[in-house]
Amino acid sequence: MARAETPRRVGGGARAVIAGPCTVESEEQIGRLARAVARAGATALRGGVFKPRTSPYSFQGHGLHALRWLKEAGESVGLPVVTEVMAPAQVGPVAEVADVLQIGARNCQNYDLLKEAGAAGRPILLKRGFGTTVDEWLASAEYLLDAGGAEVMLCERGIRTFEHATRGTLDLGGLLAARQLTHLPLLADPSHSSGRRELVPGLSRAAWGAGVDGLIVEVHDAPDSAWCDGPQALLPEDLARLCDEFCLLPEDLERLCDEFGLLPGATPSIERVRTAIDAVDREIARLVARRLELCRRVAEAKRAAGVPLRDAAREQTVTARYLETPGMDEGSARRLAESLIAMGLTVEGWSAEGAA
Repeated sequence: MARAETPRRVGGGARAVIAGPCTVESEEQIGRLARAVARAGATALRGGVFKPRTSPYSFQGHGLHALRWLKEAGESVGLPVVTEVMAPAQVGPVAEVADVLQIGARNCQNYDLLKEAGAAGRPILLKRGFGTTVDEWLASAEYLLDAGGAEVMLCERGIRTFEHATRGTLDLGGLLAARQLTHLPLLADPSHSSGRRELVPGLSRAAWGAGVDGLIVEVHDAPDSAWCDGPQALLPEDLARLCDEFCLLPEDLERLCDEFGLLPGATPSIERVRTAIDAVDREIARLVARRLELCRRVAEAKRAAGVPLRDAAREQTVTARYLETPGMDEGSARRLAESLIAMGLTVEGWSAEGAA
């Protein structure tokens, strides 16, 4: 099968949402879910074709047949695909088709697999093991890099603790500690760490707030009948709301409409963008309120110190900062700065004095 390269950046300010079902159940199912996650704003499609299961009697995946279905589904919506390899012998055939190789938690320290995957010439997503320390996790990443892997992503998926309310414990502290020790992109898996779909949005927000470079989220449109891990799978509409909250929209709505027919017309695109705008507006309002409170405090401090309330040099500094904002034209930047300065000047009812 010819590979259609679909480049995506992860890290360095570019954040990813890898979404899809735990397992590829059928050609129709993965095609349907690929359209759903692309419409929601995912940047890559995930799906298991080889499944490591605790019980040998559980569904183990359809294998390479499902890999073809997964790749065709990803190509149909313009998304790269991510899938797990479990054994060194699987690496070569999967690397010929998949865009990203995933090393699961159970194989985090399978060194023969790490060496084979590192030499495969594909980006690799390395999940942290259930009982793996941060140092051991990073050492596993070194195996990949030493074998030639140039693009490695690390994924925290929950470690095993005494807690039984969740499937695992999402170790945000470990993520933050790893951030100090590696340049590699860091992702979080709120689905496997919780095992409960109602907890996935909150854990996603926590990980996003901690500065992860991306999320990997399980999504299914019929989770109650999913062949694997249905209780932790978000519905597509839940993923869309999460992406809207993080201001993650499909990269090019018009292209998606024209090339892949994901959206039936212009109106859904407009409403989807407006939803994202609403989220941005709420955040702007929160930050402006915070700024006004700080203006009040600096005004009180100036009055106590006998310092003039108006500071022309400070106002110029504020204006210059907004003029440096990428993507904002000079006129808009000046108007925004002037509005914020004016609000600061009148925050306690002053018309000519205040704080910038």
